[in-house]
Order: sequence, then structure tokens, then C-alpha cells
Amino acid sequence: MKIIRILLGLSIVLNSTFAQTPALEDQKISFGTSLNAKIQILESQKLAKSLSNPGSPQWKAKGDQKRFYHFAEANADVPYRVCVPDNWDGKSKLPLVMFLHGGWNDESSYLDQNDKQLVKLANKHGYILVSPLGMKAAYGNSLLLPAVFGQPDAAAKILSQRTSKKDSAQILSEKDVINVLELVLNEYPVDRSNMFLIGHSMGSGGTWYLGAKYSGYWKALAPMSGPFLQETGYPWENIRRMPLFVSEGIKATASLEGSRTLRDWLKRNGFKIEYKEVDADHPGMVPVILPDVFDFMDKVSK
Repeated sequence: MKIIRILLGLSIVLNSTFAQTPALEDQKISFGTSLNAKIQILESQKLAKSLSNPGSPQWKAKGDQKRFYHFAEANADVPYRVCVPDNWDGKSKLPLVMFLHGGWNDESSYLDQNDKQLVKLANKHGYILVSPLGMKAAYGNSLLLPAVFGQPDAAAKILSQRTSKKDSAQILSEKDVINVLELVLNEYPVDRSNMFLIGHSMGSGGTWYLGAKYSGYWKALAPMSGPFLQETGYPWENIRRMPLFVSEGIKATASLEGSRTLRDWLKRNGFKIEYKEVDADHPGMVPVILPDVFDFMDKVSK
């Protein structure tokens, strides 16, 4: 009887753990890392629980917060940013948006620019905003210019230059994103049916990559000016039912053709895509399009 009780208890623990784990298919992405998404989520959930500190005055705090957590694999205390609506009642479930920054930036760069536009929009629309550092790589996605959508030869050339050092950096970058997400999910009452992934430039590539690999998290994706994915070697079925809001600047000459090619391919293949171009260059398109991104998320949430 004692053994039976132990086995039943173990079954309850495992069922509880997997109930909080997004449903995923273990499909490799040709331009991504070797990490198994299911295993990584469980590792990140374990880390989040180990770092829980409900007695801290910061626990479930509101407002714009700069935080750190200890990432043992990286041997570093890694920063991240979490912004919780000022009018949150401390109990209600909140929708969440995770933002992935572009290259040569950090977790605060986009949040602080344009008079904290991104932070203010999240506060106004009632979203928890999460911004990870992503370490010193591209969230697990090895594609970069000129390897935009529709340029398989350029992609093949970029991928041929991968090294074990670069791949290790990408693994840490991908792990950091999932760690930070699970830290927030462990602490705050998030509406898990309304979680969004958005990003710009390199962060757009991260949005495409992590959006499909960890598709069980996300309600919708909004990649901005960064079509860093290819038609082959990508699990399109993982995002087929997701609303997609793809945006680009008409003066962003390096990525514009790739975004238009991607738009046309997605429409031909029946994906739920909204596409918008704005009269701006690559960095300048962000403040112009962000209000539309939040309107899109609000519409999808309802």
C-alpha cells in the first residue's frame, strides 16, 4: 500500500508539472539550436520554482522593474525587464507580451527609447511586458542578413559559417528567453490563453523561431522588420492557426523584399496574416508600428 501511495503521489506531481507545460511537437528547425523544447521548458520551470521568493517585497510588484536572476550555465547574473500594469488589482490574470530586442541592444534599449513608448503602451493596454536580454546571441536563430525569406542560397552560406562557439552562444540565448518567461509565469497570474511574442530586427527572427518552436505558449506573433526564416526546415504547421501581424518599413531596404516575399507566400498558403508597411526606415519603423501591434493583440485577445 505504501508503494502504491508513493506512485500515486508521483503521478499527481508529474501531471501537475505537465499541465503547466505547453503542448509541443519536437520538430527541429534547420537554422536553430539542438535544444529540445519540451525538456527546456521543464528545466526553466524547475529553475523558476527554485528561485521563488514570495517573501520578497519585489514579489508580484507592479510597475516598471529591472531585475536579475542567476543563470548557472552562463555563470552570470542575467538582467531582464518586467513591467506590470499600475492599475493591476494584484489578483486578476493578465495577458502577457514578450518583446525581443534587435542586435547590439539589450533588455532595456527598446523599452527606454521614444519616452518609454513600449512600456506606456503595455501599461495602457493592460499587459505584463517582459523583455529578456537573450545573452549575446539571436535567441537561437542563426540566420542574419542577407539571409531573409526567399534567399535560400544566402541562408545556406550563413549556416555554413556556424561554429561550436556560435552554437553554444545561441543555446544560452534561447535558454535565457525561456528562463525569463517561466520566471514571470511562476510569479504572476498570467492569462495563459493570451500570451504574445513580438520583436524587431534580430528580435523578429527570434519571434519567428521561438514562436514556432515553443508554439504552445503563444496566442499570436508580431515580428517587425526581420524576415529571418526560410521556407524549408521550418515547422509551419506549428503556427498555421496563429494570427500573425507582420510589419515592415518601406525604407528598410535590406529586409523589405524578404518581408514582401514572405507576405505573399503566407497569403498563398492560407496563414492568418495581417501585413502593414509604414513610411520609415529599419529602426524608425518601431515607434510608428507599435500602437498597431497593441491594437492587433487586443483584437486577437477578444
